[in-house]
Amino acid sequence: MSDFETVSVDQVPSGALILDVREEYEFVEGHASGAVHIPLGDLPMRYEELDPDVDAYVICRTGGRSGQAAAWLVAQGYSALNIAGGSGAWLEAGLKLESENGQEPNVR
Repeated sequence: MSDFETVSVDQVPSGALILDVREEYEFVEGHASGAVHIPLGDLPMRYEELDPDVDAYVICRTGGRSGQAAAWLVAQGYSALNIAGGSGAWLEAGLKLESENGQEPNVR
């Protein structure tokens, strides 16, 4: 696998493409506003939904799965950066979250 860059949540530009690779139940409960959802296990079948020329800031719960996804995407010729600390860091930084279940956003 190729090298990839890891950035902190405060380095994610406004309006950036955020790719959430957590499972469906995790995404539904709470995710970064406007995030695109492709679970890590689905990425090999769905990565072409992404634009290889647009930086994808990849996020999961803590940074492990997103690191795997970023490395894999970079190996496929995509521009991908791992968000350090994942959704937990996003929440701690007070950045905007939304949910798909009508409840207060939650990260787990």
